Amino acid sequence: MIINNRSEILFLYDVTFSNPNGDPLDANKPRIDEETGRNFVTDVRLKRTVRDFLYNLRNEEIFVREIAADETGNLQDAKLRAEDFLFEDGKALKKSDLKLSQMKEVIQNNILAECIDVRLFGATIPIEKSGKEKSSITLTGPVQFKIGQSMHRVKLQYIKGTGAFASGSDRTSKTFREEYLLPYSLIAFYGVANENAAAHTELTEEDLAKLMDGLWNGTKNLISRSKAGQQPRLLLRIVYQEQFFHLGELDKLISFKSDKNDEEIRDIGDGVLNISKLLDILATHKEKIDFVELAIDNRLCMDQDLKESLTGLGIKVSLLQF
Repeated sequence: MIINNRSEILFLYDVTFSNPNGDPLDANKPRIDEETGRNFVTDVRLKRTVRDFLYNLRNEEIFVREIAADETGNLQDAKLRAEDFLFEDGKALKKSDLKLSQMKEVIQNNILAECIDVRLFGATIPIEKSGKEKSSITLTGPVQFKIGQSMHRVKLQYIKGTGAFASGSDRTSKTFREEYLLPYSLIAFYGVANENAAAHTELTEEDLAKLMDGLWNGTKNLISRSKAGQQPRLLLRIVYQEQFFHLGELDKLISFKSDKNDEEIRDIGDGVLNISKLLDILATHKEKIDFVELAIDNRLCMDQDLKESLTGLGIKVSLLQF
């Protein structure tokens, strides 16, 4: 069933001696706001985490993925990827047998039926019947995240080492390896699931449950060399019963307090998450809240018990089981 209620998502995870989101235009360094000294991670990186997890570990089809177009190893472009969905009753259709408008309708219907990432995040999909007949499908994603940001200033660390192989066939010395890491960063993401856009992509509550799974377990299962050491700490989804209502900027209502200087923080245990402002605003608007979904890592320390506080306000809480 397509979602009827708006909801907001707050997601916290941390990284230890890794690069949560390198900038390819700056030696792949972790992205850092020069003014604040805080690390930031693009929403594209977070969506990639969800997509890869749902496709690789939950066997969900996704539209945005790398597929070889031919035996040379060249990758499909978006137009060719769209044509993967030009079928009816399991049989491929020929472009020459269809009008451009018919192509668009068939492709859109099949993509929405098959691809969870488009139902969640939307897509702009180019359609080409011939060199002269071109169009596109634009679907606004119901789920949108702000760029994530660390809750404290971070320290950029440069590491240099030797490689395992020589730098050339006629060399005796090994190559050098260089990389930039963050010893620690606690990152907060804020997002909204919009019921109005959901009507166009046919987003369901089941899809949102899979999104929550992808956020938590997708982050936990990023075990590449640059991403190992990522751990989900808090996942909160507030579902509202009043139409068109949401609080906004939940990430601005929490803070991470530590006795250490920000750049000295190395572990989630080095500080306490202050949630008093969040609870205050939830108390003010509790009549507009339908229920809250919640997952908390057992090493995260908060200044108040979040589940008990929500329950004390009369808000129904559902613990996410991962």
